[in-house]
Amino acid sequence: MSNILLVAAAALVDADGRVLICKRPAGKQLAGLWEFPGGKVEPGETPEACLIRELDEELGITVAHACLAPFVFASHDYDSFHLLMPLYLCRRWEGVPVAREHEAISWVRPNRMSDYPMPPADAPLVAWLRDLV
Repeated sequence: MSNILLVAAAALVDADGRVLICKRPAGKQLAGLWEFPGGKVEPGETPEACLIRELDEELGITVAHACLAPFVFASHDYDSFHLLMPLYLCRRWEGVPVAREHEAISWVRPNRMSDYPMPPADAPLVAWLRDLV
């Protein structure tokens, strides 16, 4: 049985219905692929607290707990671990997102996300966004 890695991610949705995705930097696992912002949930941390921390660190934005709505989740077997990733919807935040830890960020309509290669765990979540946003 592989270790379970809990990662929280957010689909930031702007007023035009576009979703923010981030390009993984060179030197990291899955470099060059596009993903939803977020990160590993630390011991004793809730997924929501993790996202509030990660969105500040990665994008420089402030998100309130009440603005994070649980949406869907991914469960994916990688070679050395099993990823469990809840994806939250977020339509309200303070600040303008900037790429602090990623190679690039992009606002993309859900029906155009297939143009951006994504990690195996993230890609199946796009269909849920297409149906909703």
